[in-house]
Amino acid sequence: DMALRHYTLDFSLSTAVPGLLSIFHEQEMTETVHDTNGHGYLATFVGKNGRLVILRVHSHGLVTIDLQCYEDDNILLNALEKKLKVLLNGNITRIKRLPAIVRGAKVDRYWPTADGRLIEYDIDRVVYEEDSAYQNIKILHSQQFGNILVLNGDVNLAESDLAYTQAIIGSGKENYAGKEVLILGGGDGGILAEVVKQKPKMITMVEISFKVIDGCRTHMRKTCGNILDNLKGDCYQVIEDCVPVLKKYVQEGRMFDYVINDLTAVPISTEPEEDSTWEFLRLILDLSIKVLHPAGKYFTQVSLVLLATAEYDECKLLILLLLIYQSSISSVGIN
Repeated sequence: DMALRHYTLDFSLSTAVPGLLSIFHEQEMTETVHDTNGHGYLATFVGKNGRLVILRVHSHGLVTIDLQCYEDDNILLNALEKKLKVLLNGNITRIKRLPAIVRGAKVDRYWPTADGRLIEYDIDRVVYEEDSAYQNIKILHSQQFGNILVLNGDVNLAESDLAYTQAIIGSGKENYAGKEVLILGGGDGGILAEVVKQKPKMITMVEISFKVIDGCRTHMRKTCGNILDNLKGDCYQVIEDCVPVLKKYVQEGRMFDYVINDLTAVPISTEPEEDSTWEFLRLILDLSIKVLHPAGKYFTQVSLVLLATAEYDECKLLILLLLIYQSSISSVGIN
């Protein structure tokens, strides 16, 4: 694996310190100084085995060192950090060293959260990957979380995330026996598998892509059990697509006791006029409420960060009214 490892070391100086460059010269690295037009000092150092160091001394005292190499180079970094502390002799005010970022690896370990943070997972292999007409579907294996479903780069659910499934169906406070239930999305099968245990009258699950179901049926069995082996049972049915089905139910006057919206955090659209995220979300909410029995309940999940960017005040208000339950979801790093 010729992945590139990118190490960073940052520290702040209270005063200029001579001899800083000698550290790199001792490592037999060739120095090139670059013109910064008066904005501090910038140099690159090239060494053996593809080592590259970028040294930047900023005018306000921050020093940043970036080391790129093809092999673990903790030895160089340890020597560098130790020598720096001796050389700087009290002139250092803070020092921060981060683990290596591995770039270009065969298996991507880095996935962003909804609020823009970067999480590194212990992913060691891709167990499933397909492209549907609407989204890229991946299932990745993690030693910590089990298999993880990722849709269009958005981490949806891991096999360890039973807490999410329990929260979105009411945290054990609801009785689904004899009830009509509509699940929007839910291709991992977790919600369906949990609700069917309570013997509802009928569960209708509408999933936009059966390729999600195909992958989860085989690779997310700790989440779905065997419920996805058959798409129709005594008290449930799984139907492909979402918006057209909802519109059909509205026209027919069909009503449900529970609507559980488990669509992806960033919804996808199948119609040109629904391209805007918030237009699509508003459409789903509107159709969902129209098929919800007046005494029924609506459960959904929402990113509070995404909510803060909402373009429509009515979307914010409606979503806030729907925020009934909260839970900590370990694999996606949110509360």
